[in-house]
Amino acid sequence: MKTNVAVFFGCRSVEHEVSIISAVQAMRSIDREKYDITPVYVTKDGEMYTGDRLFEIENFRNLPELLKASKKVNFVRENNAVFMKYENCGIFSKKGVVIDVAFPIVHGTNCEDGTIQGLFEFLNLPYVGCDIISSAVGMDKAVFKDVLKKAGLPVLECKTVRAREYMSDKKRLSEEILNEIGLPLIVKPVNLGSSVGITKVNTKEELDDAVTLAFSFTDRILVEHAVTAIREINCSVVGDADNCEASVCEEPFMNDEILSYEDKYLSNSKGGQSKGMASLGRKIPADISTEKSEEIKDLACKIFKALGAGGVVRIDFIIDTETDTVYANEINTIPGSLAFYLWEAAGVSYKELLSRLIDLAFRRQRNRDNLTFTIDTNILSGVSFGSKGSKGAKL
Repeated sequence: MKTNVAVFFGCRSVEHEVSIISAVQAMRSIDREKYDITPVYVTKDGEMYTGDRLFEIENFRNLPELLKASKKVNFVRENNAVFMKYENCGIFSKKGVVIDVAFPIVHGTNCEDGTIQGLFEFLNLPYVGCDIISSAVGMDKAVFKDVLKKAGLPVLECKTVRAREYMSDKKRLSEEILNEIGLPLIVKPVNLGSSVGITKVNTKEELDDAVTLAFSFTDRILVEHAVTAIREINCSVVGDADNCEASVCEEPFMNDEILSYEDKYLSNSKGGQSKGMASLGRKIPADISTEKSEEIKDLACKIFKALGAGGVVRIDFIIDTETDTVYANEINTIPGSLAFYLWEAAGVSYKELLSRLIDLAFRRQRNRDNLTFTIDTNILSGVSFGSKGSKGAKL
């Protein structure tokens, strides 16, 4: 009997379209002899749909027609199982489908940040990837850096600024940023991925525009010093709290000083059809020494464990080539294209990677099933509100 995997994608995020690309790639690559796949597309309004037309990327070009041809669903727990229920189904329609495991392939806020993981844990549904806490920490760049500092891992110094604080006293905050961080610097939203809202600032005159752009996406931003003699190196990690391993390293190619959204998803797509992060120009393996590669892979595993991560992640590093110092830049707890291209370079097929991630999800669930979440108690036997409501309560 096959395992029924519900692949969740889309969601209320600025990376909505990137999620669709990543999910369709995965659904086309998963082992259909072992798994039945149920696509679950989450709209930007948070509504969930399923249907066979969701397997084809071309169908998303006309979203109203796609949704009209799909079925609206929700998820409930009944009789010790999780069911995907069809809304507004006719009397002869299928009432529901048992879901064995959830596979979120979502990017950005309101999903990758622990939100959708909370839904799965509420339903007690096994799910692929990082748990609630590691997802939330990984999404918040400021908290992520604080965790790494606590663990003694290398990150650049930074400053967090809130929108209300900045808008009420721009002059003071601007001076603090320039004095504490110095030019050049990078301004970025604390909780977005795919390089959305990120700006390099070379002069003080550019600072306000960069900050204003970042605040259009979030109410907290991160400002950090920009390394000028920079190389960006990425590395993926697969595993859980007990065991993990790192992939080969890659060096992405940039058209500017910052690896932009366009670099990642648009610049190398052919005929307007992006293949997500797999479209990005890159050198695999990165043209760095064996010693430097091993240093980065070791750091990647230490970061993975410091966050208590699970599943597959991609960790982005920068090298200050003037000092040959490696810094952790950020973690992608659900990386674009699930970083399959880094594992293919390490000899692991995409099909094999996906199966391994599902196995890790069930392993975590088995561990959770051995934990105690409720206790037997007779506390309610002594509670009585009487006819006077709360005023008559006796505890």
